[in-house]
Amino acid sequence: MNQSSELQIQGHGLFPTPVVFAELPDSDRINADLRAVIEARMATHPSANHSNLGGWQSSWDLADWGGASAGEVLAHARAVANRMTCDRQGNAVNVDWQLNAWANVNSTGHGNEFHTHPGSFWSGTYYVDDGGIGEDPSLGGEFEIQDPRGIAPAMYAPLLTFNLPGGLAAGSSETIPPKAGRLLMFPAWLSHAVRPYLGQRQRISIAFNLSV
Repeated sequence: MNQSSELQIQGHGLFPTPVVFAELPDSDRINADLRAVIEARMATHPSANHSNLGGWQSSWDLADWGGASAGEVLAHARAVANRMTCDRQGNAVNVDWQLNAWANVNSTGHGNEFHTHPGSFWSGTYYVDDGGIGEDPSLGGEFEIQDPRGIAPAMYAPLLTFNLPGGLAAGSSETIPPKAGRLLMFPAWLSHAVRPYLGQRQRISIAFNLSV
């Protein structure tokens, strides 16, 4: 019987943390409509104060005042959630997702501190206007997520990590630059923040939670 003389190694990334991207069709039209609606709302309603560090945040009833384009975005979010959710046997599900959503507008220096969204299964963000970050990443405003295991993987030997997909961020954080027209979804328990935006425009997004 022939046997290989080389050591056979298999690496498996178990217990993954799902982070989902979707590029919305016809996003230019959707974003133009949403910008007008959100700016009108901002002009007549004071900011809520939750995780936001500066900037303006709406109340959590965007589905009621956001109009047809907001409805399109939230319908896409529900569809993505159904696509990316299954039962414990791996079978597809069709969940009647309950939803709350709000708008965020950040100007120069504004961001969001680290937080989670208790009481939900999926959370997400849709980027209406990335504030120019898509063309110039030095403008900041990145979405930042922390390793849900905390610093444990980096505690003993901070300069070492795991040679597997996703291993470089073990015990640290990952950043995701915003892009207008992109839908980003993640587990609601995942600690996340928005780094300060350094541009001169407005960085506009919609955030939402999906629960059962």
